[in-house]
Amino acid sequence: MKNIYTAIAALLCGADSLIKYAIERNHPDGELRPALHGKIIIRKFHNKGAMLNLGASRQQTMAVLSVIFTVFMTGVYVGTLGTRGRHMLKTGLSLILGGAYSNTYDRLFRKYVVDYVSFEVRIQSVRFWNYDRFLSAGHFTDEGVK
Repeated sequence: MKNIYTAIAALLCGADSLIKYAIERNHPDGELRPALHGKIIIRKFHNKGAMLNLGASRQQTMAVLSVIFTVFMTGVYVGTLGTRGRHMLKTGLSLILGGAYSNTYDRLFRKYVVDYVSFEVRIQSVRFWNYDRFLSAGHFTDEGVK
């Protein structure tokens, strides 16, 4: 059963990376493609910082922090694999790591994260991008365990 969680993270990372590759090659900058009656928007965005482009002027620092966070979360994940149960926690960590691996790769090799999906959920004009989606899914999955 341990392998299913690793497979989730690997498949998510791989799928996200393939989609980013396709978006980079085929999607013009600035073009918006609405989907699901405008609730989802496909758009290429080069995020040089963290959420909301925070830290964009400190890309090297953001890359180091991304590596530290990813290594730390990988350690937490590996620590859960030896425990019984906790399926929601393990699933949540798999979702978080799938996005973290893909985005850390982007930060190290592209020097920016390719964001491509936004949801038209407005909280004081904040849009949530793909990585935020995986983090949120993992967080809410983990919260359901408590």
